[in-house]
Amino acid sequence: MRSNYKKIGLYVRQANQRNKDMAVTNLRGININKLFMPSVANTVGVDLSKYKVVSKHQFAFNPMHVGRDEMLPISMLDKDDPVIVSPAYVVFEIKDHNELDPEYLMMWCRRPEFDRNAWFTTDSSVRGGFSWSDFCDMELPVPSIEKQREIVREYNTIVNRIHLNEQMNHKLEETAQAIYKHWFVDFEFPISAEYAASIGKPELEGKPYKSSGGEMVFCEELELEIPKGWSSSLIEQIVSVKDGTHDSPKPIADSQFSLVTSTHLQPYYVAYEQAYKISKSDFDQVNKRSKVDRQDILFSMIGTIGLIAYVMIHEINFAIKNVGLFKTSEKKGWAEFILGSLKSEPIQNQIRTSLLGSTQNYVTLTGLRNIRIIIPDDDIVKRYRTHALPVIESIGNFVNENNCNERLINTILAKMATIREEKAAA
Repeated sequence: MRSNYKKIGLYVRQANQRNKDMAVTNLRGININKLFMPSVANTVGVDLSKYKVVSKHQFAFNPMHVGRDEMLPISMLDKDDPVIVSPAYVVFEIKDHNELDPEYLMMWCRRPEFDRNAWFTTDSSVRGGFSWSDFCDMELPVPSIEKQREIVREYNTIVNRIHLNEQMNHKLEETAQAIYKHWFVDFEFPISAEYAASIGKPELEGKPYKSSGGEMVFCEELELEIPKGWSSSLIEQIVSVKDGTHDSPKPIADSQFSLVTSTHLQPYYVAYEQAYKISKSDFDQVNKRSKVDRQDILFSMIGTIGLIAYVMIHEINFAIKNVGLFKTSEKKGWAEFILGSLKSEPIQNQIRTSLLGSTQNYVTLTGLRNIRIIIPDDDIVKRYRTHALPVIESIGNFVNENNCNERLINTILAKMATIREEKAAA
């Protein structure tokens, strides 16, 4: 054991407070991101008085399935209000916060190396169990408490920035959808000078269309009234709709070309840096079928249906697998409108009704091509773009920034051991 490494068991002890008085009703589990989450367990008829209470700065971990999942679901409660967890969970606390900071320990538990060590320690049972003694025997570097708290502050600065960006993106997403709804669901887009002049009412310029008496006609395909002169169409009649490969090309670690799947799609952004690396020949083969260009839209077709990314990068070195491709780059000025359409509630309802699959949902290429959208006047679409594009670009920038922040967090976690070793050597 390196001189600055100590066994975790020296600093922790089990906490076994039960919910005897039933004062705590907030039942939680722990997800793969090592966060407390609402439990999905059926508690009808279950005696919650036997469940374990977790208070602020206490930890809980699920000792089962570590061998199967190759990670230890562990989390520290950072909220003031206590929660309860399954009696099968292990709950513990740090004996002295002036010797080992709880947040510092949680940072260590987030390292991939920690999970690999936990997995290696599991027993030979079917589930791959992991005991309290196994956890206590694991080691971590323990510098001075001042140094621990300095590292925690650095880490939390980045984490807080990520949360702030996520909050900003939530508001921007609401704004983007509100603009789309106002223009193309409520039909309250601002009346153009040309339209106002054509009906002999120039004073209506800039006024909301429908509430200002704009003429509406009934559209049988959409079963609703739409502005006069508008129509509806299957989306494939506006832009071509394709999908990527369904094969699994052999990964190549040092390749500059990537294979993006549904898991790599984020709101308005493609996390291509995290995608699988493939050879140029495989990349070229997929691109013969479905080449991705700037201002195209990608749509997840399996698993979490409807994750939508808007391709904003210039140099595209990725191909796609099990991802729908809307070639909006072919229809200049329409990409933002089609993006808003795909994210709108009416279109999402269309997609949900076309889902297939028994164990895992998926949508077919035919299902995507048969999405019916409203077709506005071309001038309206281009005017809408001037309002929507800045919001969309801001969302993409925040997501990109958070991807960089996540990489920085991984770097900090990876350097924890190294920093301690350097200090010990000095």
